[in-house]
Amino acid sequence: TRVDTNGDIVLLEDQDRSRWNRDCIDEGLRLIFRVMSSRRLGVYSLQAAIAAEHARAATASHTDWRQIVGLYDALLEINPSPVIELNRAVAVAMHDGPQAGLELLEPLLLRDELTNYHLAHAAKADLLRRLGKLSDAIDAYELAISLARLEPEKRYLSRRLQETQAPLKS
Repeated sequence: TRVDTNGDIVLLEDQDRSRWNRDCIDEGLRLIFRVMSSRRLGVYSLQAAIAAEHARAATASHTDWRQIVGLYDALLEINPSPVIELNRAVAVAMHDGPQAGLELLEPLLLRDELTNYHLAHAAKADLLRRLGKLSDAIDAYELAISLARLEPEKRYLSRRLQETQAPLKS
């Protein structure tokens, strides 16, 4: 369900969760519960716990973003990484709103590690779009498109760019 019949990206929030393999998800949830209960947490178990939070939610709107932010906090403690910081900023945006996420994201983009990472600019564009800062969002989408390498990603970002430009053309 991560791509449609044309090979285009389908965001997690837009996926048809009824098509997910519940047996595999249930098995994964049992395994991650066992690992989390053991208190021997590592990078992979925390990443699995984040994925489990997404899988547990019946719909995207039922996702426990507070829990996901906490898991990213724990992951950052044992594995500091600019990409994990980016993912945490997105989770904060989902929990506390786009402005809160943007305040965490913008300083990350000033660091060399994410300057050329298209997903960081795509995240910024999305947050700006959600805040109604369409001109800034357009600039961020254009930069993200220029940095993206895979065609499905470029197509997705181009669609978002067009959707963001549409109200300005009216």
